[in-house]
Amino acid sequence: MSPAKWLSPPGRWRLGCLVLMAWLSVVAAQAADFDWTPGLQQAYGDMLKLKVEQGQRSLGGELARNNGVAIYLANYADMITLLISDDRKAYERLADREDQRLARLRDLDAQSPWQRFAQAEVRLHWAFVKLKFGQEMSACWDIIRAYKLLEENRKKFPAFLPTYKSLGVLHVLIGSVPENYTWVTGMLGLRGSVKGGLQELETVIQKDAQFRIEAQLIQLLLRAYVLKFTAADAADVRQLVRQNPDNLLLHFFATTMLMKDARSEEALTYLTNRPTGPEYLPFPILEYLKGDILVQKGAYPQALEAYRHFTAQYKGANFLKDCYYKQFLCYWLLNDDAKALPFLRQMSRVGATVVESDKAAQKFAEAFFKKGVSANQKILMKARFATDGGYLDTALNELRPYSEASFALLPEKAEFNYRRGRIYQRRDQAGEAVPYFERAILLSENDGLSFGATSALQLGYIYQQKRNVAKARQYFEKALSYRKHEYKNSIDNKARAALNELGG
Repeated sequence: MSPAKWLSPPGRWRLGCLVLMAWLSVVAAQAADFDWTPGLQQAYGDMLKLKVEQGQRSLGGELARNNGVAIYLANYADMITLLISDDRKAYERLADREDQRLARLRDLDAQSPWQRFAQAEVRLHWAFVKLKFGQEMSACWDIIRAYKLLEENRKKFPAFLPTYKSLGVLHVLIGSVPENYTWVTGMLGLRGSVKGGLQELETVIQKDAQFRIEAQLIQLLLRAYVLKFTAADAADVRQLVRQNPDNLLLHFFATTMLMKDARSEEALTYLTNRPTGPEYLPFPILEYLKGDILVQKGAYPQALEAYRHFTAQYKGANFLKDCYYKQFLCYWLLNDDAKALPFLRQMSRVGATVVESDKAAQKFAEAFFKKGVSANQKILMKARFATDGGYLDTALNELRPYSEASFALLPEKAEFNYRRGRIYQRRDQAGEAVPYFERAILLSENDGLSFGATSALQLGYIYQQKRNVAKARQYFEKALSYRKHEYKNSIDNKARAALNELGG
């Protein structure tokens, strides 16, 4: 066709149609790069319930056509499987998938807000997995790169809500980073705020129906494990499970959060009434949690049975030392040393020392075989477990016949005071708790005992609740001042998050 004909009205119409068709084909190709289809939405929902295989079956066709959302969800499935199974062999077999998936995502439409978001999610997924398997440095770099991708996405696509689900998490974590990781934020200029991060998550909860449940769960987990878990948070946990009765993941986290909040009797109901069936991912850690609750109740024979079920099914390395330690305790607290000691001896040959409970178990075993443990430890342990479970009358009755003078060793004197303070604090008798916490700090000063750090943290919370900001800040900073103890990471996390909330 000659130029004159192209410029004629029919020619211009044909040219316009061709341009429009070309533009539509480009748009269609870009949309296909990240297509959040109904089938993928269902797959995501299944995975969030721990129906992982069911969700994975829905990905095949979308993965074949290189749909970036399907690539992200395939990675999501791997993360869930590895975190729950704790299977190191599976981790080593699947680890190469991170780079493979990132490469595929980078080749997709860079003008889509999904492209950077999906890359950041893949990096965060593997960061969580690497932390589980003790690969802290590699995990840190993944988190840093994910942060930069999300911040870039926020600037380019400020209305894309899923960005704030993940960025909110990072802003809270960076805002409460423990002391031994501050070099990362300082060197790379990462910025975080607990209040800002929580608000970002709240925005997702209010405005993004697809990611609402995940954002709600993340927000509650941050409150339970990094910030301060309140009665209102516990009510939100209950409501979330009620609204999603077939979600095994929510039942698990409801159990762990309520246990952490000394509501173990209620937590046990979530374990007992959890959804079951072959469609759900095997979850042996639930038996371990059941054993812990039964130890808190003093039901030692039943706890031993739960721990045996756990070790028979579990393929991982974390929590094994603690499990053997707890089995030792069950027999030891029943005064059956002959059956107790083999578990403590075997403990050195199993598992790893990545999580804090395993580190604490290892420390106890080393002290036990090096210099023995006094019989008074049985008194303190029974009180500790009952307090941790929220069985406060039982805990107080265990300690009522004793005073600080009943204990000869300085660490036991410090622990006695901390345990008494914790019981009164959980009974909402802060005035009774304060002098016990103060005494525990004084007794822990010279040796840097963990009871000083934990007492300082709890005093910080007490004064924060009283709105005495100066005293609260003083005690949170005191909690951070303890340089070496087995709970340093978690105590530092909580103290720094609290200081951030105070504006310090």
